[in-house]
Amino acid sequence: MKGARPTTGSEPRKRPAGTSAAPESPVFIPTRSRTDVRYARNAILRASDTRDLLRSEPLNKHLTLGHSPDPDDAFMFYGLAKDKFDTKGWTFEHVLQDIQTLNERATRGELDITAVSIHAYPYIAETYALTACGSSMGDGYGPMVVARYTMSIESLRGKKIAIPGERTTAFLALNLILGVGTFEHTVVMFDEILPYVASGKADAGLIIHEGQLTYADHDLECIVDLGAWWKEQTDMPLPLGGNCIRRSLGQEAMEEVTAILKQSIEYSLAHRDEAVAYALQYARDMGHELADKFVGMYVNEWTIDYGDVGRRAVTELLRRGAAIGMVPDIGEIAFIG
Repeated sequence: MKGARPTTGSEPRKRPAGTSAAPESPVFIPTRSRTDVRYARNAILRASDTRDLLRSEPLNKHLTLGHSPDPDDAFMFYGLAKDKFDTKGWTFEHVLQDIQTLNERATRGELDITAVSIHAYPYIAETYALTACGSSMGDGYGPMVVARYTMSIESLRGKKIAIPGERTTAFLALNLILGVGTFEHTVVMFDEILPYVASGKADAGLIIHEGQLTYADHDLECIVDLGAWWKEQTDMPLPLGGNCIRRSLGQEAMEEVTAILKQSIEYSLAHRDEAVAYALQYARDMGHELADKFVGMYVNEWTIDYGDVGRRAVTELLRRGAAIGMVPDIGEIAFIG
């Protein structure tokens, strides 16, 4: 019964007449012998596979997969979306949202697999592991700051800049080049930044995705290409985004699923024309030729695997981010795959 004193398995001793009761403290005495416990444990092990006991949560082979509604991500996951190869019983629910939203959802651990900005990763590293495949690397190119008229990089300080999100890698790189707190910023949906700046609502805009190829259509000037700046600074590509997977799936499942993600990327690269045709539905203001160019910029050998250089680039970017107080220092990153 609730509130009842713990039992010892035997009747309590009677107090000799004339003596007072000593204050009681609860004493818990196990009611099972070591033999009983060992028998129960062995029965459990016989009933269940040992690996299932070690897994932190029941295995569910239907996973949510979050990525951006843009051509490079669509291209990357074409094979999965269209069931082009055997996924060994794993199924995927594709969740298409902008990268800022995916970054925010990752902080709440809402998706099993998700695209994430490298800038955001230190904030979710306890919940998610970065996969070795699926990166978007700008090798001498990347996010740009654009404006209605030409100005120096230094002139951007003190200006109002429209950005696609505070946890995007583009925003981290912008703070690395200009300095933290040296400019005003306002968050605008990534595909609305170009008209936002063109209409004079901001002095400049930080553009990502296909805006890097279409900004001139809005009569805007490129002030700085942050991928080119990073390459000059480090001689490495700028790691913009990656895929991460929930750690609670367990090491074995993470490795198996990551291999499937890699297979999807390899399938799309091997069937480029049909994968680009599929990705065109997410290519805003781009025809086939321009979409193919954009896909080639961000789905390539770096996407199949970061490699040593890509891993060093991630480490260096986050080290510099921690040095200016933009991200927590998480030390060395162990990639899955």
